[in-house]
Amino acid sequence: MSAGILTDAEFLVLGLVAEMPRHGYQLDQVIEERGMRRWTQISFSSIYFVLGRLEEMKLVAAKKAVGVKWRSKARKVYSVTPAGRRTLVTRTVAALREIRPAHSSVFLGMMHWPVLNRNQALQALRARLEALEKEQTRLKEIQIAQQPLPDHVEALFEFSIGQLRVESEWVKRNLDYMSGKPWLD
Repeated sequence: MSAGILTDAEFLVLGLVAEMPRHGYQLDQVIEERGMRRWTQISFSSIYFVLGRLEEMKLVAAKKAVGVKWRSKARKVYSVTPAGRRTLVTRTVAALREIRPAHSSVFLGMMHWPVLNRNQALQALRARLEALEKEQTRLKEIQIAQQPLPDHVEALFEFSIGQLRVESEWVKRNLDYMSGKPWLD
């Protein structure tokens, strides 16, 4: 099993199972509580699909939970296997080392900028700036509310907030520039 074969969703779920054995509902709760839903593409229903794939790859193993039932079925609790832990270590090192391009919607929006009139374009950038500032505030509030945080989680918040701050500065510079520039309609 090559670490590069894991999808981001599989990588995420494998890491959460490696923290401690969990069933699907617990995984969904952790994803929600930690705000991961905002930066991952994993829904509640796909968690079980991902767990099934990880089990097929022998990266996690399932046991029926004792005394825990879900809709009259015994829940499965998933644990990381030794192969899963090795894969997780390899994939984690690769994820920290590599630079992978992030494709924000702003790339497509800026590429098609010419189809907008001046008012539409500037309003869209102002709305993006407002959304970026709200998201920074939201993340800071979550960060503060969850104190004390482990160092690696604190670093994740700082990274995310820093990216939003840099993008906000970029939007402000471009708003200033585009606002003062003659417009060709």
